[in-house]
Amino acid sequence: MTHMANRASIVLLSGGMDSATAAAIAKADRWKLHAIAIDYDQRARAELEAARRVAAFLGAESFRILTVDLRALGGSALTDDIDVPKDRADMGSGIPVTYVPARNTVLLSLALAAAETTGAEAIVIGVNALDYSGYPDCRPAFLEAFEQVAATGTKQGIEGRAPEILAPLVDMTKADIVTRGTELGVPFEHTLSCYDPVEEANAWLHCGRCDACRLRRKGFDEAGIEDPTPYVGD
Repeated sequence: MTHMANRASIVLLSGGMDSATAAAIAKADRWKLHAIAIDYDQRARAELEAARRVAAFLGAESFRILTVDLRALGGSALTDDIDVPKDRADMGSGIPVTYVPARNTVLLSLALAAAETTGAEAIVIGVNALDYSGYPDCRPAFLEAFEQVAATGTKQGIEGRAPEILAPLVDMTKADIVTRGTELGVPFEHTLSCYDPVEEANAWLHCGRCDACRLRRKGFDEAGIEDPTPYVGD
């Protein structure tokens, strides 16, 4: 049996606080981290550099940026000329326009391909089904279905070695994530959660008004921990 400390994982890093915390949890559980970030021509380009910083801080064995053009398909405020919603009063209602069609399916498929080529035994993803903005591909049922895809549609799966999908944050609140990440020393100051960040003086600021910013702030406030990230107007 592979020694626990030698187990390899593919970690999907978005540059945000959730994926950074998920990666830190995997590292604490003695998984080796092979990090990938996906350049899907998203609006928040700065998140790719944030992912690189997080990977370096966590001591990932490798870091790669893979490219797939989801902007060519559009259909989302993150990949199309659609305004990012701000100050929504009903964040928990319906699927917002910031949902990128099939994004997590695409990202997990790329991670699955990376797992096949590296022999990784797990894929780590920072999805969260409690304090989320209504995305269907952040739910446990979706993750379970994708594990079946991995088991039935890959060489690894046919050989009985399909990677497991690790989603350590799926049942956590944002406050739980902040607390656990703080315990593990996650560099939240290096993360970027905002859907529509603003560049000022060669630095990227969180807008503070999109769903992602408001959920982030809510998590830090409820955890009683100061958010180290800069916001517009602070």
